[in-house]
Formats: sequence, structure tokens, C-alpha cells
Amino acid sequence: MSENPLLAPIHGITLEDYSAACAKIGSGLSEEEVAKALGVELPVWQEANLLWPERMKQDATYHIITLFGQYFGEADQHPKFLNLKPAVSAEGTGNIDKIKADKDFYQELEVARQVAYEYGLDGAQWIMDNYGIPVGDFQIAASKWSDQIHQDIQANYAGYNQQQDAYRTKYQQLFAAAQGGNLADDISF
Repeated sequence: MSENPLLAPIHGITLEDYSAACAKIGSGLSEEEVAKALGVELPVWQEANLLWPERMKQDATYHIITLFGQYFGEADQHPKFLNLKPAVSAEGTGNIDKIKADKDFYQELEVARQVAYEYGLDGAQWIMDNYGIPVGDFQIAASKWSDQIHQDIQANYAGYNQQQDAYRTKYQQLFAAAQGGNLADDISF
């Protein structure tokens, strides 16, 4: 079987490089830092950043996008980015490590993010503001925990839903209180 030509590097930037770079940009690295880590000039990175999504659109098998997701989730292990971290507060660094090591912490913040959106807030920004976790690191954690959460749901659907409902109630109360309460809070039947 021949190698898929859509997987050929663009200006020396492999799909694995591109995926990790996207994750790191989402975690707070600048495009300049990413280009330097990849060993290319900024315009070369920017062109590759335009061309890789175009290749993904051409792939009717979705193999490239599947690999992108896999490599995105493994960005912390990419050799070109191992020692390259964005400037983050000590609290943020601790929470970034925690969300990647603690599935329950990830699940709670995933619900918090969703509820924030329901209350008209930017959930990703709320997570960044309150926990110092950039969206890229949040998505890396999501990739890491996805399979295990799916297994948890299959093993104990009722328990999973009960925990999610508890998180949802907690954050609905928090966001409602921050906004002065819910619309129907003063109505009793």
C-alpha cells in the first residue's frame, strides 16, 4: 500500500508537528515561538498553518483529521516542544498538570465550561480566568480522558450521570448567583 500523499510534510512540517503546534498555540505559545521550535521562519509556519487544514478537507477518509486529534492530544510529548512552555502563573501550571492527571477534575471543569456557555459566558475564557488553564491544555486533557470517560459511562451510566448532574447543579447555582439569580427564582407554586 502506498503512502498517502496528503500526509507529506508541508515545508518540512509534518502533521505531527502541525498538530502539536496547534495545541501549543492554544496553550498560549505565540506563532513566533512555534515557528522557532519547528526550525522555520514565521511565514513558512503561517503558510503550513493554512495548507494543513486544506489537506484535511481533501481527505474523504478522515484519516488526517483522526491523526491530527491523536497528535494534538500527545502534544506534551512532541520532542520539538518538550521544553517550550508558555508563561503561566504557578496556580495555572498546577491546574494544567492537575487537569491532565485527574479525570474527575477534568470532568468537573468540562461541566463548568458548558454551564458557563449556557449563562452567556465564554466558558473557555472562564476556565482560563479562574483556573489558568488555556484552551489548548484543556483540549489535550479532553483527548487524554475521552476513552476512559467513555468506558466509565458504559460501566456505570447511572453513576456517571449522577456525578455530572451534581457538577451541573453546582455551577448553575454559582453562575446564577453571580448574575443575580435565575429568572424564575422568585416564583413559587
